[in-house]
Amino acid sequence: MTQRRALALLALALVLAMSTWFSATAVVPQLRAEWSLSDNGAAWLTIAVQLGFVAGALLSSLLSIADVLPARLVILGGALGAAAANALVAAADGPRAAIPLRAATGFFLAGVYPPALKLMATWFRNGRGLALGTLVGALTVGSAAPHFVNGVGGLDWTLVVLATSALTAVGGIVAAAFVPEGPYPFTRASFDPRQVGRVLRNRAVRLASLGYFGHMWELYAMWAWFLVFFRDGHGAGGTDAAYAAFAVIGIGGLGCVAAGALADRVGRAETAAGAMVVSGACAVAIGLLVEAPTWVVLALSLLWGFAVVADSALFSTLVTEHADQAYVGTALALQLAIGFTLTVATIWLVPVLEDGVGWRWTFAFLAPGPALGALAMLRLARTP
Repeated sequence: MTQRRALALLALALVLAMSTWFSATAVVPQLRAEWSLSDNGAAWLTIAVQLGFVAGALLSSLLSIADVLPARLVILGGALGAAAANALVAAADGPRAAIPLRAATGFFLAGVYPPALKLMATWFRNGRGLALGTLVGALTVGSAAPHFVNGVGGLDWTLVVLATSALTAVGGIVAAAFVPEGPYPFTRASFDPRQVGRVLRNRAVRLASLGYFGHMWELYAMWAWFLVFFRDGHGAGGTDAAYAAFAVIGIGGLGCVAAGALADRVGRAETAAGAMVVSGACAVAIGLLVEAPTWVVLALSLLWGFAVVADSALFSTLVTEHADQAYVGTALALQLAIGFTLTVATIWLVPVLEDGVGWRWTFAFLAPGPALGALAMLRLARTP
């Protein structure tokens, strides 16, 4: 199998497998009508996924699951578990039943994303930034997919949930059946819980993780609430808002590929810092356009969507290069676990801020994250 074929197949698997992440978020307008869902309840449908992912990633990190077990089998198990948990949401009669199932969905997705990054890294030494950027781009498109399905219009929300569950299961099967480990395998590991502490003491890994944490402060809050912002702030109809959300989130896939290619040429830390400067500026500017024409808002939103996730794969790439090579999966899982924990705060905070200061200033509160992340990346760039 060639590198390109392995990359294409694993990217396809991630597009499919990660479609359950925002499956409930995409149908919030319908759930508000059917369940009398409040803003707080809507937030928890996404927060639950984040918390479940954190729990799964922490367990994976502590047990070194992604380093001890074959990555393709971990991906398969995670995808099938996420598909089953998400499918049960279609039978829920309210948020009280749905939220634990969304948490379970996130828990199992922690068995998909980190192992997929490690598996792809075994195929590339040169060009690893572009390869992992392509994977995160695939994850981005997969996360946007429920908005596209919902934008078709006329579909019952349960069909959206069930369709994304089926896609996730197929994604896991594709990864397990068609993407073996590459020609540059990492050193085999044994279970060693002390590796968590060693990861945190590695300066380069620590700086890469600090940059990632600033990035995550912004990313998922923007993804989770853009649909509501565009609909409420600019009067977009249900279908128009759904397609806009799909475009704004999905264009981040191109951002990931572009940043990965650029990072292989000019440096990963420098590219990540530049992307965070752009996305942070967009977070401040977007609210100032609440009275601007819709096309202007959408144009800036597309730039924001392109930049906000463009740097995501670069932090993971840096970890694969600087961490103990026997415990790359452990380091990735720990980085992701802490980063996703931060997203809980901002996803919860956005509707609270919107109620207090309106959409004009709400997203501006996300800007400190990428600002601090850019500083960490510039420090890493100066490190020998």
